[in-house]
Amino acid sequence: MPKPLNKRAFEVPTAAEDAAIARGIAADADTYEVPSEQIAGMRRLGRPPVAVPRPMLSMRVDAALLEKLRASGRGWQTRVHAALKEAVDSGRL
Repeated sequence: MPKPLNKRAFEVPTAAEDAAIARGIAADADTYEVPSEQIAGMRRLGRPPVAVPRPMLSMRVDAALLEKLRASGRGWQTRVHAALKEAVDSGRL
């Protein structure tokens, strides 16, 4: 099979591989195959849809600045947004 072109590509198992996976699931007492009815009743995880989505922005910044922003941890993009918004709202920008 050809090598995946990007990180999101994946290989679909052959019928024999799929059967082996199913046998492994059936043999393991700690796991089970989720029925379609149960899957249909599950709610989707992730970020809920918003009425007005934020547009995507692409801009260039110094590598050192980006490194420091990312080093500040999860949520750095939200914090940058808040800082820019405050600067605009206060008239500094």
